[in-house]
Amino acid sequence: MKFTVVTYGTEGDTRPLAALCRALIDAGHDASLLADRATLHAAHALRVPCAPLSGDIKQALDPNEALGAIVGKRSGAQATARALASIADAHTGAWMREVKVAAEDSDAIILSALASFVGLSVAECLRIPAIGASMIPITPTRAFASPFLPPAIVPGFLNRASHTFVNAAIWRAFRRATNAARVDVCALAPRKRVWTDHPIVYGVSRALLPRPADWPEQALVCGQWAAPEAPADWAPPEALARFLAGGEPPIYVGFGSMAGFDRRHLVKALIEAIGGRRAVFYAGWSGIDASELPSNFCVVGDTPHAWLFPRMSLVIHHGGAGTTHSATRAGAPSVVVPFAGDQLFWADRLNRLGAAAKPVDGKSLDAGALARAIDFASEPTTRARAAELGAAMRAEDGLRSAVAAVERWTAAGRELRSVGICPVNAGA
Repeated sequence: MKFTVVTYGTEGDTRPLAALCRALIDAGHDASLLADRATLHAAHALRVPCAPLSGDIKQALDPNEALGAIVGKRSGAQATARALASIADAHTGAWMREVKVAAEDSDAIILSALASFVGLSVAECLRIPAIGASMIPITPTRAFASPFLPPAIVPGFLNRASHTFVNAAIWRAFRRATNAARVDVCALAPRKRVWTDHPIVYGVSRALLPRPADWPEQALVCGQWAAPEAPADWAPPEALARFLAGGEPPIYVGFGSMAGFDRRHLVKALIEAIGGRRAVFYAGWSGIDASELPSNFCVVGDTPHAWLFPRMSLVIHHGGAGTTHSATRAGAPSVVVPFAGDQLFWADRLNRLGAAAKPVDGKSLDAGALARAIDFASEPTTRARAAELGAAMRAEDGLRSAVAAVERWTAAGRELRSVGICPVNAGA
């Protein structure tokens, strides 16, 4: 089978899809990945065929841009929708043309993140199956509220409705640009409602998020889509190896693709909260000047989480789905400093599971609160709980489960197509 896999977002969106492509290739299929150019490092490292989509996600996360402003400010759902609409308006037409060309002879399109509506439309145009892929649980359920809303603000009886509300709001932000591209690029009719019937695989651990009982059969929780520990030819830089060998396991600090926050204030709070303890710091996309850090910090570049996190005493991070899973899989306690999006959801999950304290507000970071969260993560009971969760996660085979589901659903789509039925829900 041949698969075109398309996503658009940060490195946390692209890296798991690169691992899924690698697993599909290893299972004997052809798979290629389309994503933002700045996020394709994992695909190159895994030798996955890939191509860039139009746009620049790093630029979109600049503090002066709409999406970047969400990270640095206390923005609500309307501001988020406007930021997403600005990306859709700028790039949806180009994405649809690029995906349509790439998927011309594919058996199915696997779609994720901000490129989902494009992937669904192109699959409808080509009359091939569309399979969602996500690291964020967006299928409506009564078990928990939409991950894009602060966990505490939604009464339990409105959990399922909150998913429907948020999913519809995201569709409204993308609808105008998506429908224009559907007409211009795919010669399809405009669409009124968001898609709901396509199957979706979640690269999410059942240890962190058991599958809700009210989810439909076509929503599958697979387990984390974790790439191999590190490429065979990878070795840690000499400075990092020397630092790790020079004392007790350090604290990891990194906020992934987050940018737009008050860097000076955050660095000051980090230094005060960590004190003289050993720490490994990854600047990511933050723009933090590492020269401001004291000598007990070892500054690193992009380093495989699967190799690094088991060597850490705890992990301070932003709560993105990928980092949350990788830290927990390593058996490391977390200190979560969320900024936007689904990060509060994952922070809440870790807190409920006993592997982290309550989240520390990333938009107004308090050194005292951060220090208390570090102390909580260092307690024996927290460390034991994190180790227990890590063992459960490592027993899962998320990629195998996802590949099996993708093969099954693609074969079913072929059968529908053979009798003249479009495999994609084409309801208006």
